[in-house]
Amino acid sequence: MAVSAHDDSSKSDSQDQDQDQSQVSTKKKPSFIRSVVEFVVIVAVALALATGIRTFIAQPFFVPSGSMEQTLQIDDRVIAAKITTAVSGVKRGEIMVFKDPGDWLPPMEQNSEGWRSVVAKVLTFVGLLPSDSGDDLVKRVIGIAGDQVACCNQAGQIVLNGVSLDESTYVNGPTDQILFDITVPEDSMFVMGDNRGNSADSRFHLDQNDGAVPYEKAVGRVVAVVWPLSRLTIETIPEIFGNPAIAAGNEFGK
Repeated sequence: MAVSAHDDSSKSDSQDQDQDQSQVSTKKKPSFIRSVVEFVVIVAVALALATGIRTFIAQPFFVPSGSMEQTLQIDDRVIAAKITTAVSGVKRGEIMVFKDPGDWLPPMEQNSEGWRSVVAKVLTFVGLLPSDSGDDLVKRVIGIAGDQVACCNQAGQIVLNGVSLDESTYVNGPTDQILFDITVPEDSMFVMGDNRGNSADSRFHLDQNDGAVPYEKAVGRVVAVVWPLSRLTIETIPEIFGNPAIAAGNEFGK
């Protein structure tokens, strides 16, 4: 009988252990599934927030050319504030990212690199990589709708609403390659690259809307250079564009 009692006790202990292991296994499964679900939700929310920021607030861009040197260098990564342009509109002196208004850029070759290309496009769409779509340009806004923009005075300077602009602090090269005198059309902006000797800007498209770019093409104002870190810079509007005489000379009263 003693042996029988001992056997019953062993069986009971073994059953308890099996039940405990079963309970632990049952607990692990929901815990693992819950962790996976939480991770997926966190990633989805993060991507949604990133996409929302890119669409409505700000977006990173890649500078592919030297048309804005020395202000912006080739391969700079910049942040364009979309919300600033959406709320306060286009301002004189801003560095503006805008969509090609029509034949300013050559056709871009389609370069498919398989899954890497797909991943890059997805990361660019959500704002985790800078945009390099081949359809974006970056120039400085010299005049807005109603401004009279002329090139040039005897010193080779742009004349904006009768005021000569001393752009020596940021312009690279001569400005007077092309002579013109235009009034910026309604709902448009006249743009020029800071690298005046190497920028196919509004001056070279005077036959289309007097060279001006429609406001609807504006993407956002460049507010900072964020990469490389050695060039980390906050971009501001040059003081010359704050001259009250410039605004007073605008035929629209802006």
